[in-house]
Amino acid sequence: MKGYCDDIERVTTGNDDFRRVLYTGKHLQLVLMTLKPGEEIGEEVHDDRDQFFRIEEGQGEVRIDGTANKVKDDFAVIVPAGARHNVVNTGDAPLRFYTLYGPPEHKDGVVHKDKAQATRDQDNDHWDGETTE
Repeated sequence: MKGYCDDIERVTTGNDDFRRVLYTGKHLQLVLMTLKPGEEIGEEVHDDRDQFFRIEEGQGEVRIDGTANKVKDDFAVIVPAGARHNVVNTGDAPLRFYTLYGPPEHKDGVVHKDKAQATRDQDNDHWDGETTE
């Protein structure tokens, strides 16, 4: 196995897709996300997985169980399993970040160009056990 190795800041700041799955392992998944100004991922709860966010560019809020945490470049956030959460772009430029799910959340290789596509595909993009390698 090769795993994943790249300049994550460069890859993240160069991403224009709402969601892009870069790598899926058996226990962990790396996903890029970009939110347009005013856009949000939408409130959600992952009962069986923890999630890590690393903000590379922009500003926003990560809301966890009703608490709004202001974030900007270089911030990291961990959302524990079972916590209701949302990421909101509160700035006037794209909010670019990557997230790690443990265990994986989305099918390997999924790309959603925008939030509308992600919403349409919501029932069909849950991780099916397939890994990158």
